Amino acid sequence: MSNSQTRMHGILRGLDGVNASSILEGRFGRMFRTLPKAEFPKEALIILAEKMSAEPDNPPTPETEKDDEENSGISAGYTYLGQFIDHDITFDPASSLQKQNDPNSLVDFRTPRFDLDNMYGRGPDDQPYLYDADGRKLLLGRSLSGSSSDANTRDVPRNNPNSGDKRAIIGDPRNDENVIVSQLQATFLRFHNRMVDVMPDADFATIQRAVRWHYQWVILHDFLPTIIGTETLSKILPHLGKGTNIHEDKPVLNFYKWHKEPFMPVEFSVAAYRFGHSMVRPIYRLNTTLPGRFDIFSNNPATSLTGFREFPKEWAIDWRLFFNFGNNPNPLSKERIQPAYKIDSSLVNPLAHLPASIASDIPSLALRNLLRGKSMGLPSGQDVARIMSIPVIPDTKLKVGKANQDGQKSNPSISDLHLAFKNNAPLWYYVLAEAQQAFKNNDTPLHLGPLGGRIVGEVFVGLMLGDSHSFLSQNPEWKPIESFMNKGTFGIAELITQAMKA
Repeated sequence: MSNSQTRMHGILRGLDGVNASSILEGRFGRMFRTLPKAEFPKEALIILAEKMSAEPDNPPTPETEKDDEENSGISAGYTYLGQFIDHDITFDPASSLQKQNDPNSLVDFRTPRFDLDNMYGRGPDDQPYLYDADGRKLLLGRSLSGSSSDANTRDVPRNNPNSGDKRAIIGDPRNDENVIVSQLQATFLRFHNRMVDVMPDADFATIQRAVRWHYQWVILHDFLPTIIGTETLSKILPHLGKGTNIHEDKPVLNFYKWHKEPFMPVEFSVAAYRFGHSMVRPIYRLNTTLPGRFDIFSNNPATSLTGFREFPKEWAIDWRLFFNFGNNPNPLSKERIQPAYKIDSSLVNPLAHLPASIASDIPSLALRNLLRGKSMGLPSGQDVARIMSIPVIPDTKLKVGKANQDGQKSNPSISDLHLAFKNNAPLWYYVLAEAQQAFKNNDTPLHLGPLGGRIVGEVFVGLMLGDSHSFLSQNPEWKPIESFMNKGTFGIAELITQAMKA
């Protein structure tokens, strides 16, 4: 979360002007163009947002005890890898002034492709200040300390004003929103520089393509299986489960279709892909050197992970605490991998009370999401399930609250909150509630269900297939550099491992 939440995560350029036509789309569009919009009175959404906002974790669960809100199937780092990916495919570079002038004329300037333009910007010729003098390597920031696994941790490059915060000099300012995503950005900068070292005779375009393809491989073979599950992914890309290729077993996109070029569906950007908000933890350990854990944000800069500033140099992230590298120690110690919170219909308490610097008008993130879905005219979760031929979840099973043993007993159903929700659930809420249908006990791993997973999976695969420069389009049998792989696999942990060698 950050003080750009309203400015940059509020309304993407073109999003307010999404065409309601049943046959047309622009840079933004609709997957389910014929479905009616779901109607809710504002007071009903206020009630739902309050129930979706958890009570404060005070005191927080000790690290030596199990936290029943943690998701045993997803590590904490995937929350911020998902944020990084989101910033790659959507961007609003100059919204507020133009938005006031003519919202229907606006477009989303971020290419809907997995091409890392949030890192490369417009390239070394147009934005040379992002690059070394040779135009091949990306500039890095100051050295950071504290990570016992990486003595060469670097910050993103920053400006040096006489007063005020030191802002990041990077391709997308949103990747400085919090300490975690900014260090993930710096890690990707180092991965590019590592590729330069591995390919010393290659030109910039060749290196850039190699970096992009390794990143796309991580999305396809690590991020997506983790978030939507291998079963759903194999239904979209059957060749992955069969060990064939996309020509022999073609991709299956039942719902995400376009006429001329891929677009960003509002059902994805305003509802399904906001599942990550439920995965945010209230506190994180950055490394094993620092004595305590840090708030995702607070009013105290000494303990807050809010960004758009130069944080203490001792705050280097030890990525072994965020992703599985295969050698992580005791699961109930300060050296453990921190799990993400569960994908369910509950957001941690800090997200219900965003400070004025982040959201002065509506401090509740849940309410902001619900109101955005209403303003965009999204269909109900039930209508989307019907058009997708997925069994509709009965109101009695659409619970509001945490996916844990206590919540199973006390969580109210959404239809008990207001008559407007009878067989009529907001799509964002429905995606979260669908995920928690798989709950059996506190240790049950939760990922997106068949509706939410299919929307996210089809959009990701569709964007990659629609990009004529992706590895899936140009060379679908391509694989990462063999020396980069670990026992035949390459995911975010292996990418970070190579970045640490730069």
